[in-house]
Amino acid sequence: MKELSDLKIFNELYTSCHSRFARFANSYIRDLPASEDIVIESFMAYWENRDRLSENSNIQAYILTTIKNKCLSYLQHLELKARVLNNIEDNAQWELNLRISTLEACDPKELFSAEIQQIINESLASLPERTSEVFNLSRYKNKSHKEIAEVLNITTKGVEFHITKALAQLRKDLKDYILYIIVLFFL
Repeated sequence: MKELSDLKIFNELYTSCHSRFARFANSYIRDLPASEDIVIESFMAYWENRDRLSENSNIQAYILTTIKNKCLSYLQHLELKARVLNNIEDNAQWELNLRISTLEACDPKELFSAEIQQIINESLASLPERTSEVFNLSRYKNKSHKEIAEVLNITTKGVEFHITKALAQLRKDLKDYILYIIVLFFL
């Protein structure tokens, strides 16, 4: 009998207060379906806890307090979610900026030039001393074939022979970099 009486009170309360409670919840959370869910959950919380309430409890105040607390939880969850999304966006923006700046700072010429220079040095070091000397005078000191021939007391044909020999060795040692060198120095 008490159960039937409680159900009648509950139905009357729900009918008279539901729309007002939903407007209250929606005025804070601004999401009508979520507001409806909060109101219904609050009414259910009242129904489940009705036996623990005293006879002279203000049921509307109890339900409204439950709605208020659920709205607060909902808004705090939204706030946390917004902070997390902002952190994710900040991290994504930081990572994007880092990738942009490192790519802007990347100079392919520098990446390969040190490696190519090392191969050139090793290649020239592997040449006979006279060939290396002729090549250095020609390419690094900008001496003509005639000037090199005079300095080293050899013929210009001998100078051409040593330069051809050095270039052949360099071509062989730098075969993997030829396309890059062409692009780097000639385009």
